[in-house]
Formats: sequence, structure tokens, C-alpha cells
Amino acid sequence: MTTNHSDAVSISKEHDECKELDLDVEFDGIEARNKLERRLLWKLDLPMSFLVLIYIINHIDRNNASTARTRGLVTDLHLEGQQFVTLLSILYVIMQIPSNMFLNYIGKPSLYLPACMTIWGVISALTGITTKFVGALLARFFLGFVEAGFVPGAVFLISKWYKRDEIGVRLAILFCNAFGALIASGILAKMNGVCGQAAWSRFWLFYVEGALTVSVLIIAVFILPDFPTNTKWLSDDERRLVLRRMEEDAGVGDQSETKNGSFGHGFYLAIADWKVWWLAILAFAQTVALSFIFYFPSLTATLGYNPTASLLLVAPPWVYAVIFTFMWTRHSDKTQERFFRITISSIIGIFGSLISIPVSVSAVAVLHRFFMAQAYSVVILITTWTSNTFPRPPSKRAVCFSLNNAFAQLANKFINETNGKYIWPIIWGPTYRYSYAIVITSSVTAITMAWILRQHLKTLNKKLE
Repeated sequence: MTTNHSDAVSISKEHDECKELDLDVEFDGIEARNKLERRLLWKLDLPMSFLVLIYIINHIDRNNASTARTRGLVTDLHLEGQQFVTLLSILYVIMQIPSNMFLNYIGKPSLYLPACMTIWGVISALTGITTKFVGALLARFFLGFVEAGFVPGAVFLISKWYKRDEIGVRLAILFCNAFGALIASGILAKMNGVCGQAAWSRFWLFYVEGALTVSVLIIAVFILPDFPTNTKWLSDDERRLVLRRMEEDAGVGDQSETKNGSFGHGFYLAIADWKVWWLAILAFAQTVALSFIFYFPSLTATLGYNPTASLLLVAPPWVYAVIFTFMWTRHSDKTQERFFRITISSIIGIFGSLISIPVSVSAVAVLHRFFMAQAYSVVILITTWTSNTFPRPPSKRAVCFSLNNAFAQLANKFINETNGKYIWPIIWGPTYRYSYAIVITSSVTAITMAWILRQHLKTLNKKLE
């Protein structure tokens, strides 16, 4: 990042000048290199796109309990009081940091990530046989335990291949999922009562999703790449170009650190850097601001539609959010600016929350969900900003991604349970004024924290000029 961009530490101009002199020698000129680089990006994007399918499955598996709530899960499991919210508050925290440290150490994401998929697919399917709260709780706990490594692992894998002006839009493509609700809606609407089972139960929602997860495993092993130094389907020129691109982007290569650094070196570097903790807390605040995500089907149901229609109405705001996020992050990559886009998107989300408080008209109530849904782009921008701020060493970056995601999952716990009270309790409905007030407060906190970090990074940039 150049000194004109204030969101991360700059790379020296001297290094940029030196790299230009090497292009003619190593890759037969700039034109030949650009042609090879375009071909390389296409070659990378195709297998990386398989992560989107895995993430969609991961997202559905994690939220199937929330989706099934509208079709009788609470009644069928005889849940009382706050037991359903407890099911949603399973922690994906325990294994995230050691999982990414291990992934960086072994350097084989094409094997490690599918192995995690296999275990969580089996557990997801077994959730369907539960008939009581305790059984469902145990299944959800172990599901979270093995699913924890996927999201930070996928982000870390992408960061090993793409430069800072390329990673944002790739993360947007990975994270945006507007179709999970449609899939769940189809399962619930068409299969309810088949074979004497409620749609949420053993033969359908959980079994179908669990079977789908396991079936994707075999394909993933052969499609997903490893790291640049050990991916087999790269040519020698392509491998040299990948390594050169990443070295130019960060100002220093990372392969010697990856091979020779101790297992806990990156962990120590991460926990000793206050900026890592600051971004993790920022992720926490933003996740609380997006707490409505977990209750979108229930919030939409307050409009008076039937359960299937309520689930279908969840999808349009997310389709819009996908389009908005893709365009927003792509422009952010080109300009290498993150803070103002985080702020603007958060303000739009705040506006959506404000107009929802006094509104009971269905048309306006649906419209405000579009304003709120686009704020999901802030999550991708924060993750991208983390990658930009900590480009090297990769072991530290791996811990940073895990810590961010771990704090986000702690926020999920906060969303569902805060000193015995919940952010979206039924007693606050149908207006949920207090819930929206919490969302607005969290958004303002996230904006403030982002501004403080930006000012600090601008100061670091000036010192390097």
C-alpha cells in the first residue's frame, strides 16, 4: 500500500522501484508478466470458488436451528424458556486459534479443511435424531467445535494467494450467502410431514444438509489448493510469480518464516500487538450490530405472513446485500481505502434501524431490512483491513484472523444471552425498539473504533515517508 492510503502501513518506494527493474529479466517483460498474471488469477479463482459452496453449507449448518424454529422445532423438542436461545449460543471459539496455527504449520488446506467438513457433516446429520434439549445441545456443541476452523482457515488460505488490492472482493464472494433461506424454505415447505417426520427433524433439514456436507468432501480434496510453495498444479513460472506478487505486495516474502518459524511464534506476535486486539473488539461490536441476522426469519414473521412466505422474504434483502457488498468491496480494493466504506455502510444500517422503530407498515418494514442487510459488508471490510494491516508474517496473520472470528462468535453469545436478558426477546416484539437501540449503539461504537485505528495507522504511515 502506498503512502497515499491511510488504512495500513506503507511499503517503501525504494522497494517498488527495485521490483520494476526485475520484471524484464525474470518474466520476459512487463507485458508477458501481465499476461501470465491474468491467466494465473483465473486459474486460482476457479478452485477458490469452491470455498463458496463449502461456506454456504457451513452457514446453513450453523443456522439450521434458527431456520427450523419457524416450523416447530421448539414444540417438537419441548423447549422451555430460554433453551432455544441457548442452542443458538454454541461457541465456535475453542478451536479457532489452534486450528489456524496448525493449518499454517502443516500447509495442507486441501486435506485439513475437507477433514473438518466430514466430521461436521456427520454431526449435523445426527442432530436430526435428537428428541430432547440435552441431545440437541450436545450435538450443536460438537458441531461448533469442528466447524470452528473453516471460516478463519478459508480466509487465511485466500490471504496466502491474493494481494491487498484483490482480497476484498474475494472475501465478499466467499461470505455473501443469500440463498440459505431459500434452500431451507424448500425443504421445510415440501417435506413437512413426509414419512411422519416434521420438516426440521431427522430425515430432512438436518439429514439433507449433513449428507450434502459429506458429499462435497471428495470433490474438495482434489479442487482446493494448498499454499503457493506446495500446490502441485502450478507451473514453475506460475509459482515464481505467485511468490513474487506476494513479496511485492508486503515488501518481504513469507516462505522462510512459514517453513522455519516455531509453531507458537505467530501466536506470541499477535497477542503482543494491541492493534490485533483492537480489531478483534471491533469485530465484536460489529457482530452485535448485525445481531438481527440470527432473527431475520422471526422478525419477518411479525409482518403477518405464513412461515414459508416469511422465509422467502428473507432472501431479497440478502440478494441486494450481495450485490452491494461485491461492488463496495471491489471499489475498496481499487482505492485501498477501508475506513470510509465501513463508516458509510454502518450509517446506512443505522438509518435502517431508526426507521424500523416507529414503523408498522409492511412495505416500509420490508424496505428497512434492505438498509440493514447491506451493513454486512462491514464484516468483509474489517476482515480485509485485518489482512492489510498484518501482511507478514503469515503465522501472525493466521492468529489475527482466528482471533477476529473468535471475538465475533463471543459476540454471538452476547447476542443471545446478556446477564439473563436477550437482545431480541419476544417480549420486546413486535416493534423491538430496545433491540434496534442496541444495534445502533454497537454500530456507533464500531465506527468510533475504526476511526481511532485509522488515525493510528496514518501516524505510522507518516513515520515511513
